[in-house]
Amino acid sequence: MNANKSSTTQFRLDAANPPSLTAEQAKRLDTVPIDYADIPELAASFWATAEHVGTANKSQVTLRLDADVLTFFRGSGRKYQTRINAVLRAYVEAQKKAHG
Repeated sequence: MNANKSSTTQFRLDAANPPSLTAEQAKRLDTVPIDYADIPELAASFWATAEHVGTANKSQVTLRLDADVLTFFRGSGRKYQTRINAVLRAYVEAQKKAHG
């Protein structure tokens, strides 16, 4: 092998069009059990509070957005709701600054 060439192969997953499993891969998934031995059990108290972590000052709302606006934010990847919140926060701060 040439010392100047890398043997690393680049791969990008298209989340909108993931590759299909072969029949052999699907069969293996159904027959090989998942080993949970190295994962500690979590107390019931963890699950009782887990969904509220980081949401202490947030309120859940139902909001109607134009389809193209929602598509834009969803297209920017995970945590699109956080980005929508950041845009709204920037607007609020600008209004506060403009109107004292």
